[in-house]
Amino acid sequence: MGKEEEAVQQLAPIASNKFPLSFWETTVASTVILGFGLGLAAVYLTLPDSDYSFLKLPRTLQDLQLLRDNLEIYTSDYTAQVLVGYCVVYVFMQTFMIPGTVFMSLLAGALFGVFKGVALVVFTATAGASSCYFLSKMIGRPLLTSLWPDKLKFFQTQVARRRKSLLNYMLFLRLTPTLPNTFINFASPIVDVPYHIFFLGTVIGLIPAAYVTVRAGLALGELQSIGDLYDFNSVATLFLIGVVSVTPTLMTKKES
Repeated sequence: MGKEEEAVQQLAPIASNKFPLSFWETTVASTVILGFGLGLAAVYLTLPDSDYSFLKLPRTLQDLQLLRDNLEIYTSDYTAQVLVGYCVVYVFMQTFMIPGTVFMSLLAGALFGVFKGVALVVFTATAGASSCYFLSKMIGRPLLTSLWPDKLKFFQTQVARRRKSLLNYMLFLRLTPTLPNTFINFASPIVDVPYHIFFLGTVIGLIPAAYVTVRAGLALGELQSIGDLYDFNSVATLFLIGVVSVTPTLMTKKES
């Protein structure tokens, strides 16, 4: 318990400012945003002249179907541009915790099929999570301690308890809704999760859910809501994998 209490105490100072980032931290975040913007602009400028009013982050299945229908026209002739644009957008969304990556995963299945789609989603999701991890390492502490102090202390305590089986715990978190993936990405460097553990837990842990979502993208027109993604078999499979991954963690807890 000594180590756990010490770990929690390290998070005690909570910023009282409404905007907790310093000038330097704000500059870093702005530079990253600018870099993503330049990447997207470069992709846009290499596409043929056309009406791209359909290009926007999808917020509904209808938006996604419209985006899919239009991008299918360009995917065969401008595969590289579509891939780069997809990757930049997905990594940007993951880096800055922008909701809606589930729609991007569905789009990968609709445009590229299951095998290529899963590989693309796992790659971009891991790259985005890693980008968020390192950005948070530079500027994340004041934001997290200001916005989610209780959740951060909970995560710190759980990580401290499971140091000997941390990879299993990270796999469990990725496979279950215990904590949001976006929070895990941003909080992991603050609670001293080593990057190699974070990376392996992300790569391996995202594969099952990525497969379920990408496969659903093949029948995008049949989906009525996001809830249709997870049928009983899919949920049961993910739950079983999550239980298996956390078993060593529970055994370690009992032994201690």
